[in-house]
Amino acid sequence: MNTAFPFADWFRNSSPYIDAHRGRTFVILVESEALEGEEQSSLIQDLALLHTLGVRLVLVFGVRGRVARALESTGIVPRCHQQQVVIDDSTMDVVEREIARLRLLIEAQLSPGLPNSPLHGMEINAISGNLVMARPVGIRDGVDFQHAGEVRRVRAPAIRGLLEQQAVVVLPPLGYSSTGEVFDLDAAEVARDTAIALAADKLILLGRSAGLHDARGRLCRQLTPGEANALADASDSSAELQRHLQIACEAARQGVGRTHLVSWQDRDALLGELFTRDGVGTMITRERYEQVRAARLEDIGGLLALLQPLEARGVLVTRSRERLEQEIDDYIVIERDGMVIGCAALHAFTEAGCGELACVVVHDSYRGGDRGNLLLGAIEREARRQGLHELFALTTHTSHWFFEHGFTEGDVAALPERRRRSWNPQRNSRVLVRSLPAAS
Repeated sequence: MNTAFPFADWFRNSSPYIDAHRGRTFVILVESEALEGEEQSSLIQDLALLHTLGVRLVLVFGVRGRVARALESTGIVPRCHQQQVVIDDSTMDVVEREIARLRLLIEAQLSPGLPNSPLHGMEINAISGNLVMARPVGIRDGVDFQHAGEVRRVRAPAIRGLLEQQAVVVLPPLGYSSTGEVFDLDAAEVARDTAIALAADKLILLGRSAGLHDARGRLCRQLTPGEANALADASDSSAELQRHLQIACEAARQGVGRTHLVSWQDRDALLGELFTRDGVGTMITRERYEQVRAARLEDIGGLLALLQPLEARGVLVTRSRERLEQEIDDYIVIERDGMVIGCAALHAFTEAGCGELACVVVHDSYRGGDRGNLLLGAIEREARRQGLHELFALTTHTSHWFFEHGFTEGDVAALPERRRRSWNPQRNSRVLVRSLPAAS
């Protein structure tokens, strides 16, 4: 049935994510360009929306672009050494002024009311303060970096206390020392160290790029730190993207569950990344966001949801919940963000030295990739581990897929006796066989 309100379907599909994000801690880095022009108001509204949906929000903002323009307009040419700016007194005055202006702008945009927005009347407390402690970069190669600093410690208990009071915590790229000094910090480092200190559920880096692309120009939606580093080394990504990738990988290795790289140039990117299954940017995870693994009893509901449409069409033999529970150790699944999107089973006939490859299914929305190959490869490895030398499959609809993967026509009479007794002549399934390739 067509609907006059297509957003309604999107809203229904986003509801699992609304529930999953509630009470979670997100640290979001916003580069200064995202807070200028038309992008500013929609981004602030989306951040406010996350807050009203129950996300515990820490917002870190950068000022590099604004500071560079302000320095140019005043004729100040800062000194650089080893690609780092020396922050002398006159430069620090500009840094502090631009940070103050941008912080006030953010607080004003998040102030109660948000006129002319869908969140009119909402009261949001945006709180900043001396929440990041710093130390000076010091003197290197004889060069005194003066007010340039590094993050020493994030006051995580104080930030958690503010989040528990339902405040949005706003962190500028400034740090404070125990001697009362103020230091200029790298905003990306502030975001990274804050996410690590809070054991944040997500670190989101909003930059110019939508994420990392492979050699063919395709967006990489999910990577481990190792994969991201390898791709970044081989790409000609911008300096900002390289920096964000570095920060994302460091955060992942230090315990942050998921780091997202999305573009502020796409006004829908933040919500699209957080409230759709596939997202719109690049995500760096400690573990694979999509993984092939052994099935568990808690996967039964997902298996039933995956199999029942095919059972209803007669493509698969009906499997009851009880049967799946009894045979769960035979199954492997592909899990994507908590959803079972593929499965396959290996029913071993050890006495005959062979196994049945059964129930190879990939969700309709995730076909066209190599997931069938991944399932087959996992089944082959398990079969070899069990000492089996041959696979067979019974199918009424997908013989072409098996032929493409090296199976050949077999005969019912060649099936193991136990399986031959349960063969249903009314289904008249084709028997396909394949010798297992030697382990590589």
